[in-house]
Amino acid sequence: MDPITGIMVALTFIAVIATMILDGVHVTVLIQPAALMLIFVGTFGAASAGLMKSDMGLIMQGFKRAFTAPMPDASGLVDVIVQMADRARREGLLALEDMAKDVTDPLLKEGIQMTVDGSDADEIAEILELRVQAKKESDKVAISFFEGQGGYAPTLGVVGAVIGLIHALGNLEEVDKLGGMIGAAFVATLWGVLIGNAVWLPMGAKLKRLSGLEVKNMEMIIEGVLAVAAGTSPRMVEQKLRSSLPAGTGGKDKAAEAKAA
Repeated sequence: MDPITGIMVALTFIAVIATMILDGVHVTVLIQPAALMLIFVGTFGAASAGLMKSDMGLIMQGFKRAFTAPMPDASGLVDVIVQMADRARREGLLALEDMAKDVTDPLLKEGIQMTVDGSDADEIAEILELRVQAKKESDKVAISFFEGQGGYAPTLGVVGAVIGLIHALGNLEEVDKLGGMIGAAFVATLWGVLIGNAVWLPMGAKLKRLSGLEVKNMEMIIEGVLAVAAGTSPRMVEQKLRSSLPAGTGGKDKAAEAKAA
């Protein structure tokens, strides 16, 4: 689990609340059911209007992934592929069938199984690349949804402010309450801007980052499977795969160690 998104979202809210307190604004002004309903329900409705019914499951998964998904284990995948390359070089491709049973990554499992079955390298690459493309398209649904919410929330906040001002202007005779009504009119705007920029857009950015790393791993798996099928030496496979990984994921630093060894 990578808690950075939840921590940073909480930090943003703490900063906003602390600013309100330092400015002498009562935090309780944020608790306005009408504003909350407009921003949360209205934003969800607007962002969902462009989806298919079947997409809702992907949205729920995306919400969970944004806060709980761990960083993809690229280094661990390289280790498994290198072990397979070593065994295939010593015992032949058929020896990988037993190893494939213990592989948890579905793309690597499928690729190795096709290799063991004697599928052509071009066919293997084509099928696995289709899996990558399907992954990209699937991830776009949740990413677009949360980015959409990030755009709709501030706009609906302005709608809330207009509604509040209409209410205030309709009660000009109540001078003693006018200031409070005008102030309340902008609570929806505050919520819209805050939620859009502190929650929805960061979640979209997190999902986009996760998708990029996962797609990179899938592309690395394809390269590794093809290298194993071609009988490439384990050391060369490791150097090649680690050199393609982003820094901080077990990439170039371990590639250098492997080369030195």
